[in-house]
Amino acid sequence: MTYFDFSASAIAALAQADVAHALREDVGTGDLTAALIDPRRRVRARILAREGAVICGEPWANAAVSALDPSAAMIWHVREGQRCHVDQVVVEFEGNAQALLTAERTALNFLQLLSAVATKTAAYVAAVQSVPGNRAHIVDTRKTLPGLRLAQKYAVTAGGGTNHRIGLFDAVLIKENHIAAAGGVTAALQRAHAAAAHAKFVEIEVETLAQLQEALNAGAKMVLLDNMPLPMLREAVAMNASRAILEVSGGVSMDTVRDIAATGVDRISIGALTKDVKATDFSMRCEDL
Repeated sequence: MTYFDFSASAIAALAQADVAHALREDVGTGDLTAALIDPRRRVRARILAREGAVICGEPWANAAVSALDPSAAMIWHVREGQRCHVDQVVVEFEGNAQALLTAERTALNFLQLLSAVATKTAAYVAAVQSVPGNRAHIVDTRKTLPGLRLAQKYAVTAGGGTNHRIGLFDAVLIKENHIAAAGGVTAALQRAHAAAAHAKFVEIEVETLAQLQEALNAGAKMVLLDNMPLPMLREAVAMNASRAILEVSGGVSMDTVRDIAATGVDRISIGALTKDVKATDFSMRCEDL
């Protein structure tokens, strides 16, 4: 259920736009420190991974360097979606010293954030794949850094995960407050189906088995089981009998995700994939050409 254009050309355009904003924020009227360097000097810059990770952010790092030195050469030793090991050289850039030094922080910021998202996603994907008979997909949420949602959702796919809706405009997710305001599960679903003909999907959140039964009776095709304990999840899967796609949210961690997948649900959404990420550690080292 990936609804976004993650083609190479679309990602390149997204990366250029993200990087342009980041460089304006960082460089402002000019890099006062890089100005100390001979403008004719050329260097080779190596980015090293200080920890194992799934690499993600190549288009953003390339865009940062190219924006300041369009003639710079780029050699990636670990490609997008591949895993690197500790102290491995991930990429080498050759170009103008001032440009590479100015681009350094922007390139590393994107690389460390997006690799962290991809790495965390890959860990959850591997965990559920180890469950016999598992069919659950690891899914992201809207809990993203403002302005970087598409980049982070792209990183989720690089780690083997699946995207949920991009925002409020492309799909319907009826949560508890919507249900209360609409007058109940059935009323909310009826209004959603009537008003959201162009939505990618309509999903409704339930907290009890009674709500699940009502949603199924009302024709729900996708149901979010919110913070249900494992015994209730197993009952929900049996009650559903494959009528609707079942998604789990709440209380998901590396300690619980295998047991949740073993209940037979279809999707496990995890806000922490994009919200609670610890940046992957990279560093850049330069030498004269």
